[in-house]
Amino acid sequence: MLASAVERLDAADVGSPRMNAEMLLMFVLGADRAYLYAHPERELTAEEAARYEEVLAQRATGMPSQYITGHQEFWGLDFVVSRAVLIPRPETEHLVEAVLELARGIERPKLVDVGTGSGCVALALAHELPDAEVHAVDLSAEALEIARANAVRLQLEKRVRFLQCNVLDPVFDKSVSVIPSEDFSPSRGIYFAKFRDFDFVVSNPPYVALSEADKVQKSVQEFEPTMAVFAGLHGTDVIGPLTEQAHRALKPGGWLALEIGYSMRDDVVNLLSPTMWDDVRVMPDLQGIPRVVAAKKKAISPSHGSAVL
Repeated sequence: MLASAVERLDAADVGSPRMNAEMLLMFVLGADRAYLYAHPERELTAEEAARYEEVLAQRATGMPSQYITGHQEFWGLDFVVSRAVLIPRPETEHLVEAVLELARGIERPKLVDVGTGSGCVALALAHELPDAEVHAVDLSAEALEIARANAVRLQLEKRVRFLQCNVLDPVFDKSVSVIPSEDFSPSRGIYFAKFRDFDFVVSNPPYVALSEADKVQKSVQEFEPTMAVFAGLHGTDVIGPLTEQAHRALKPGGWLALEIGYSMRDDVVNLLSPTMWDDVRVMPDLQGIPRVVAAKKKAISPSHGSAVL
């Protein structure tokens, strides 16, 4: 069965066909790779064979294996994923690393993850920063449900507040104001948030330009949520408003940290006005590609007695 599956996925031009075939078989059997190797003579039951055939057919269409299994590891944590959210990627761990480095020495940091999707960044930071106050926002109600589920699974549901927002602008009826309680449980429903005095605004925003859609993997175009991938003609339709709203949300000296696309360094840095931002840093990934841009909100000017708002 396994050998046949490898041939089938290879013929369908699925990358790493053996790894995919093994992973899907492990998923069907509820077993690990060691079990597969230790029991090569194991015969699948009719039910197992039918289920394996089903998931192989899905993978052969190009559907990412994470959407088939419903899981993806990120930062050593297991996240539930669905087609409502972008699949967490190893490169995004650089964003978490950057924030953790910048957060050294800050007591009880207050941060918000914009476009949280599966919640991977917000929950990884909540896991690593037990004293932090963490907020997570997304425009997609379906994505927020996945993020809330992950918070519960990781026993972080009392540590993270979730809110439906367009960037940092709440999208619910603003005539209803609910003051957040000390209970961070998402089950308490919506809350009215004025995003002010944050230490960090963090985001892995949509940043692929529509003009570069042909360079995106077919599986991304066909299966992952468009609103989490593409951001206008030049890829800055979300990053532009985010830099402005983040500046209002941050306290003087607070940090904006963004994941960016491989060719966006100059475009993003140019959005960070030197009258508003200081200490702009560009951090590469393991391939040397600019991956994270961080900038500090300028502190209050001693000569003028006030900060740019």
